Amino acid sequence: MVNTGEDALYFTAPIATGDIESVTLSEELDSGPIAPVFFSGAFTSICTDEMCGSQDQLASFEDVGATLYGISRDTPFALNEFRSQNDLEFGLVSDLNQEILDDHGVSNDFTDTEVNGVAKRSVFIVDGDGRITYKWSGDNPGVEPDYDAAVRAGAAVENRIVF
Repeated sequence: MVNTGEDALYFTAPIATGDIESVTLSEELDSGPIAPVFFSGAFTSICTDEMCGSQDQLASFEDVGATLYGISRDTPFALNEFRSQNDLEFGLVSDLNQEILDDHGVSNDFTDTEVNGVAKRSVFIVDGDGRITYKWSGDNPGVEPDYDAAVRAGAAVENRIVF
């Protein structure tokens, strides 16, 4: 798993934004820090809560100059429908081949249900220089990230104060 202080792992992948486009991490960093939020799968109850919780924090991320992205192994077509049904305003990255998950060390196997290679619920903050400044990864798939801590980490990157 990549750790705080290390360089981010660059990727290019399909992104669901209402349309299906391509996103390249290194190019996105030109606009400032990014916050990749990994989730297991669209349309599952806890992941829906996680992405809706991320949506609730979207303005806070934007206030500190960070761009939020959800990342899962779902197809970009499913992610567009998931965005639409949940009124999500941020892009959802499709890691259908599990490369981003594996590179970040956040793939998870649910051995009791034989569902393997889904994203472990995780949040990273990557500063504009491509360095990981914050990492949270949950071992319990039922626990959502601390969104406020992630926003504070994003604010620290931009040297802004969050109340």
